[in-house]
Amino acid sequence: MTVCVLHAAAEMFPLLKTGGLADVVGALPPAQSQLGTNARVVLPGFPAVTAGLDDLQPVADLGHAFGVGSVRLERGVLAPHGVVVYVVRCDPFYDRPGNPYLDGAHRSYADNDRRFALLGWAAARIATGADPAWKPHIVHAHDWHAGLAPAYLRAFQRSGAAKVASVMTVHNLAYQGTFPASEFGVLQLPGDFYAVEGVEFYGHVSFLKAGLYYADRITTVSPTYAREIQTQAHGAGLHGLLQTRTHDITGILNGVDYSIWSPTVDDAIASKYTVSKMSGKSKCKTALQERMGLARDDDALLFGVVSRLTEQKGLDLLLSAVPDIVQRGGQLVVLGTGDPALETGMKNAAAAHPGAVAVELGFDETLSHSIIAGSDVVMVPSRFEPCGLTQLYALAYGAPPLVHRVGGLADTVVDSSLENLADDLATGFVFDTFDRAGIVGAIRRAFALKARRSEWKAVVKRAMGRNFGWEAAALAYSEVYQGLGAH
Repeated sequence: MTVCVLHAAAEMFPLLKTGGLADVVGALPPAQSQLGTNARVVLPGFPAVTAGLDDLQPVADLGHAFGVGSVRLERGVLAPHGVVVYVVRCDPFYDRPGNPYLDGAHRSYADNDRRFALLGWAAARIATGADPAWKPHIVHAHDWHAGLAPAYLRAFQRSGAAKVASVMTVHNLAYQGTFPASEFGVLQLPGDFYAVEGVEFYGHVSFLKAGLYYADRITTVSPTYAREIQTQAHGAGLHGLLQTRTHDITGILNGVDYSIWSPTVDDAIASKYTVSKMSGKSKCKTALQERMGLARDDDALLFGVVSRLTEQKGLDLLLSAVPDIVQRGGQLVVLGTGDPALETGMKNAAAAHPGAVAVELGFDETLSHSIIAGSDVVMVPSRFEPCGLTQLYALAYGAPPLVHRVGGLADTVVDSSLENLADDLATGFVFDTFDRAGIVGAIRRAFALKARRSEWKAVVKRAMGRNFGWEAAALAYSEVYQGLGAH
């Protein structure tokens, strides 16, 4: 029997991307299809989503819901993989320019609770027969935006619908989708679902908690993060619930789509290169130095950052270490946007060290590829990191990552300690204590290794040889589905 899975999410690359969630939702369904799973996706009808799909067809009229006019379900195809994507058409909720979550003043939309309740509700409607031509065995909800899907499935089951299993994947526990308790009534859930054993969270409604409570199985995006979220330090107030569900939690490392992120095929970089022919890498470095206004110096150790500028990502810690990079003759390139204080701090660092530090505020997919390819070291010094994709891209491009030992960073990067170098295991630089001494120690180790050319080349080669393709993740999700009785 072919297992049919419906992924419910707010974004999907290449249709719409604000972060790593989109990369996962864009890559996992095609990888699952390769293994024989019939995987489809349901997304809100944002303008970028409807514009990017081929062959959009009406599927069903879902009627009136959540205080807006009629809601329609449509179905299209996403090239080149041919993944079938359902679109929830509700223009009053979704037909807005710009960011899918924030208004022009960068504030969350006031009706985000209803906008994303509709996504979960629509997923549950598809699961219970809204499309006469296809029905999933499993609804796979991603992050808080789809967190109510398992709750609606449970509510529909109570009303007589057949049971449909659900999986909740936590990409980042810090984003929980909490709303005032006074809004619970608009969600169209049974009254008793507003309870500690339900969607209630410290006097609020939590979409993420709903998913964690009602889903049959929970996954996170790395094995270490699966353990961390069950602790008080990393559990964001949900560790108690997660501890009660410890046997239902699986950590599955995200993969990399090497058809997009590989220096052998990447059209966005100045020169392609391979592990056996690395000359293109230095061309990428020179091109990056020119593009960002840095001194042209092939010997300068170039550190790259592609990140949201937030404290979670450890960018405040990096700022404290900028003088250490510059004093040793290194360079720093930063691409990102986020916390205004961190944006200002980065701009000030660039002004204080012209030719050595360059900052571009914003997000630019092409430039992000250029930075990963042109850097000697890519920095991901996160306070916490559920999985992290940037360090996986960095490994593929032969830019040994410098990371804090947490979450998926701990699972994917091996420190260039003397022992690991001797055992041919090292792929990057890992620091244990989240403080200035920790990150500066790792930066010093990077400079020391770069000075030892043959050892540096061996680490770069080993990094590029690591394989984090999606097939392993797709197989691991298959095992989770099988545990739910879907064979």
